[in-house]
Amino acid sequence: MSIKYLLDENLPPLYRVQLLSRQADLTVWMVGDPGVPPKSTLDPEILIWCELNNFILVTNNRSSMPIHLAAHLAQGRHIPGIFVLRPRRTIKQVLDDLILIALAAEETEYQDRIVHIPLS
Repeated sequence: MSIKYLLDENLPPLYRVQLLSRQADLTVWMVGDPGVPPKSTLDPEILIWCELNNFILVTNNRSSMPIHLAAHLAQGRHIPGIFVLRPRRTIKQVLDDLILIALAAEETEYQDRIVHIPLS
């Protein structure tokens, strides 16, 4: 699988635990893990890290993330994608979509885009 996820520090660790229990070959890291940006890293820096390391960011940040993405792209940068969790969702819906995307999506399918999860 070429899709890799970086979970925002504000998401419960249960998301990673459940993703890996259902799809053990996924790459799922969280902000604050060794080798990734530490907790409290500013969103623009996280976007740069995701770009350099080819990770899709999964976040709850619906308000400022579009602004950060626009600034990132205006600098001539790119990002594999940003998945923003919808307010009314179940963890099962999110997990199902993240696994489906990891299994079926082209590596660049979500590049430079914000997509709301669950998809429907």
